Parts: sequence; C-alpha cells; structure tokens
Amino acid sequence: MVTYWIILLAIAVGVVFIAEKMKQPYPTFLVVIGLIIGLVPIPALGEIKSYAANDTVFQTTVIFIFLSALLGDAALKLPFDELKRNKKSISLLAFLGTFLTFLLVAASTYFFLHLSLQEALIFGALMAATDPVSVLSIFKSMGLNKRLSIVVEGESLANDGVAVVLFQIAVVTTALSLTGTLNALLEFLKVLSGGILIGGVFGLLASRITSKIDHYLVETGLSMVLFYGTFQLAEHFDVSGVISVVVGGVILGTYGRNVGMSDLTHEKVNSFWETIAFLSNALIFLLVGLEVSRIDFLDKGWLIVGSILIVLLARFLAVYISLAFDKSIPTSWKPIISWGGLKGSLSIALVLGITPEFEGKNLLLAMTFSNVVFSLLVQGTTLKKLVSVLNVK
Repeated sequence: MVTYWIILLAIAVGVVFIAEKMKQPYPTFLVVIGLIIGLVPIPALGEIKSYAANDTVFQTTVIFIFLSALLGDAALKLPFDELKRNKKSISLLAFLGTFLTFLLVAASTYFFLHLSLQEALIFGALMAATDPVSVLSIFKSMGLNKRLSIVVEGESLANDGVAVVLFQIAVVTTALSLTGTLNALLEFLKVLSGGILIGGVFGLLASRITSKIDHYLVETGLSMVLFYGTFQLAEHFDVSGVISVVVGGVILGTYGRNVGMSDLTHEKVNSFWETIAFLSNALIFLLVGLEVSRIDFLDKGWLIVGSILIVLLARFLAVYISLAFDKSIPTSWKPIISWGGLKGSLSIALVLGITPEFEGKNLLLAMTFSNVVFSLLVQGTTLKKLVSVLNVK
C-alpha cells in the first residue's frame, strides 16, 4: 500500500513539474493524466489503479486525510481583516448562493431530467458547493485581484460546510412536507452552529497555548492536532467538521498569530502547511482522474449533458441573484465568480459514501464525476482567458 502511494506521488509531482513549465494550472494536467491512466490498460499500473479507485480509499484519503489539511492551510492564511471587510459578499454567496444553487439544480433535474425526488435533492447538494481544493489551487496560480480572490476563497471555504450539511439531510429525505422541512432546517442550524462552536473553542484554546510556548516544531504539531482533532470531534458529534476546521484555522491564523507566534514560527508553520497542501492537492486531482475506471457511463449521455447545463445555469443565477444585494461587487466580477464555481473531489467523495443499496447511486456518480471533470478541464482552463477578456486586473 505504501508503495502505491509513493508511485502515485511520483507521478503527481512529475505532472505538476510539467504543468508549471507550461504555465498551466496543474489540477487540469493531473486530472487528464489520471483519466489516461484510468482508461488505458497499463499492466504495470493495474494494481495501483484498482487500489486508488476503491470507494473506501478515495473517501478516506480525501475526506479524513487531505481535506482537513487543505482547509486548515487555506483558513490559516486567510487575512481576517479582509474577510471582515468582505463578509457581506462572502456570506451572500456562501449561504444564499449555495442554497439557491441547491434548489435550482434539484428542481431542474427533478422536472427536466426526471430524477426521483431524493436523487434530485442529493445531486443538488453535491453541486451546491464550489470545492475549495479546486478553487484555491487554480485561483492562486492566476494572481487575481486581491479582493476578488478573498471573496471567492472565502465562499469556497464556507459553502463547502453548508453543502455537506445539505447533502447529509438530502440522503435521508424521501418526501417533502412542512414538518420534514422544519426538521431539516433545525438540523441544518444544529450542524452549522455546532461546527462553529467546536472550531471556535479549540481555535481559541490552541491560540492561548501558542502564547505560552515559543517552539515552532511544537506549534506546528499543535496546528495539526487542531485541524484533524476538531474535524474528528465535530464529526463524532454529528456537526460540521468542515466548518470547525475553517473556524479554528482562521482564529489560529489571526488571534493566535497576534498573541503567541513569533515571526519564525509563523513562517515555519505556513511553510509546513503549504507543502502538505501541495502534496494533498496533487494526489487528489490524480485520484479524481483515476476514478473514471470504475464509473458506468452507458446510456447516460443526455442526462450527463443536461446536468452540466443545469449546474452551469444554476450557478450563474445563484451568483447574480445573491450579489444583487451587494452593490460593492463590480459587474465584471460576477461572470468570473460564476464561471469560477468549480466542482471537485469532495463531491465525488460524498457521492461514493452513499450506500450501495441506493438505486440511483451509479447515475449520481456518473453525473457528479462528469460535472467535476467538466469544471476542471473546461472552466478551469478558460478562467484565465475570461479574466483577460473582462480586463480584471
């Protein structure tokens, strides 16, 4: 098993090196190589491909190993003052925008693609989030306007937790009723507030501990405990692990930085998580491509095309409606925020977690995977051109 990961890492690092030389976003290259390896029979890589495409392996590595690291790294580096200045834009997109996307995708796939109610609700939740892994890696390579980057990054970190909660509710929803809707709303508030509470408490605790020590290795280890510990603790109590990591990371990166971290510690902690995030990113996008080997696309062509068009339209509508309440966002930014709503590995990891007994799982997996690949290969590669055309500096 260790050998498999070493080989996958070697492939991923090599692909990233080539992508950087060609000045292209490396997630796209990694997905393409993963697709090639997944589709082309390569005897030497047969066992590795079979191992990496396993549902349990993908879920465990993405959700329980990589996600905490990636969220923690991003949250740690988000400037709190900038977040405060843009809290209205980020909140509108992360909450209203995510919920509108969920409703629009669910309703459209139910009425136009004739999915069952539960299939439509689950797919709506899967497509509601902009994956922070995909968004952060591509936006960082573009050197976008600072405020625009903060808004998009802030949204991708916050709406991830919202979409996961919607997904958890959709999985157990078989009918819509007033009572069921109220219960779902209460569950949503519980999961969200629970994640904020756990992340806030342990973020403050970790920050106070850093003020008592001055040893960058110990403080780096403490940040690992914070990110992985809050995620596991939140999930144990059935609240949002994603939200808890983001809240804890923001507090440690701002309050903890001010009260306890020396410049050396701050530099070392950031370097450590930057390296971990890079390796995690590289492996995740390669794994996304490898997933193609286990997905059945037969007789699903029109459903897949229809779902991609619905998701794109829903994203644009959700962004424009949400930001209509914030006049500070330039009109030229809205197409970029809409087109930059990339889907990623989290959506695939969530759909893989659906019980095999669920009748629509294969269809949802094919539609989800296709939307993720489309967003990375088409939206991800044309985003820079769109920024140039709109003349956003």
